[in-house]
Amino acid sequence: MAVKREKIHFESVEELLGAPVTREVTQEIEIDHITPFKDHPFKVIDDKRMEDLVKSISVNGVLTPVIVRESEDLGHYEMISGHRRMHAAKLAGLHTIPAVVKKFNDDEAVIAMVDANVQREEILPSERAFSLKMKLSAISRQGKRTDLTCGNDCHKLEGAGQKSRAIVGKEAGMSERMVQNYVKLTELIPELLDLVDQKKFGINVAMDLASFDKEMQKWLYEYYKDNGFLKPVQIAELKHENTRNITQSVMIKMLNDALPEQKVCGKVSLSEKKLDKYFPPHFSSKQREMVIIGLLEKWHEEQK
Repeated sequence: MAVKREKIHFESVEELLGAPVTREVTQEIEIDHITPFKDHPFKVIDDKRMEDLVKSISVNGVLTPVIVRESEDLGHYEMISGHRRMHAAKLAGLHTIPAVVKKFNDDEAVIAMVDANVQREEILPSERAFSLKMKLSAISRQGKRTDLTCGNDCHKLEGAGQKSRAIVGKEAGMSERMVQNYVKLTELIPELLDLVDQKKFGINVAMDLASFDKEMQKWLYEYYKDNGFLKPVQIAELKHENTRNITQSVMIKMLNDALPEQKVCGKVSLSEKKLDKYFPPHFSSKQREMVIIGLLEKWHEEQK
């Protein structure tokens, strides 16, 4: 008779090989003891998605722990990733939230914060622009990087001369040029950047707008608000001219002149109801036409 042996369960290949396994410990932290990441660019908006998140958390709780780091105040923490979840948890009436505490320095925290958010599908152009700029600055300062997949170990950049933009672009799934384009958007005034977020302007037009100084950007915003449009052909014309010392009125004229001329010709129709006021009832359509043509010819001669 076979002897029934107790089964041994190995949770991972690392355990099977006897390698050390590092597990992230989740703990419940009071929401009031967590402060937002300083100057983080990601907006927390009470929209339909937030409403759905609040409903989910009310039923299921917070399923994915947030990531925090200890702050200088004992017993308090700074949010790295999870601002939307924390806001939804507050709205759902929770007082604590599951969290993983990381030991990040300032630059590592910036990189982790950006990496955790920049791949979201609903990210706004302004959020992407400022987050990429923050990450570029962090990588440039430290000359190395860290992210959520490699714990607290920092890997040296491959090649001392490799540009920070290339590194950031590769990790964000975009070209170095595209990273540069997005960072350029941070030079827009807030009013214009909001219009980019609202998809009123594409990235290329937004980049052109960012090339103008802040005063002209304000004038361009006012022109858009007054007219309801600001076309690429107008911006292109403005870029080709020397705009250093121009006035707002000159700029407006340049923008208006850049527009294609409006066609003034079109179809003119006169209803029978309108014509009945001027012709006797017994006049046929042909008779009416002959009178109208005759009057037009007389008017035409008088204009010469």
